[in-house]
Amino acid sequence: MARCNRTLILASMVMMIAGCATLYTDYETPSVTVSTIRALPSDSIAPRFEIGLHIVNPNRSPLKLHGIAYSLKLDGYKILTGVANDLPTIDGYAEGDVILVASTSLLSSMRFFADLMNVQRDRIAYELNAKLDLGGLRPNVHVGEKGEIRLTDLSGQTR
Repeated sequence: MARCNRTLILASMVMMIAGCATLYTDYETPSVTVSTIRALPSDSIAPRFEIGLHIVNPNRSPLKLHGIAYSLKLDGYKILTGVANDLPTIDGYAEGDVILVASTSLLSSMRFFADLMNVQRDRIAYELNAKLDLGGLRPNVHVGEKGEIRLTDLSGQTR
């Protein structure tokens, strides 16, 4: 009887694991892009920024964001970092905007601006990295965007 119970438990566990593995076979990674960056008033020496992210959910199921952790690098210097947990749900096959407040790394910012003053350039490379927490049994989604900001372009377009 005990051997039969063990066999039944083992078979049940294998079926559960196989079932979980097939739950998200068609899942596509959402895309995240920076839509705006705006300076905010600050009472401290470290400036704060409002970052607008545009998230596209290419999946059938809604994207229920439990949290997000993010960083923004300029020319390899980690300038902005932040986290947020009061986020909207983005319906399936839909897109939405998320507004985040980020604080700067004062030392990295100083190094970046010193480097910027010493070397003439017409572009600044940027890199956004974000971790989206979908909660539950779903794995975290890591997304990134890289590009360049042209300093000669006054309209703020990225390339």
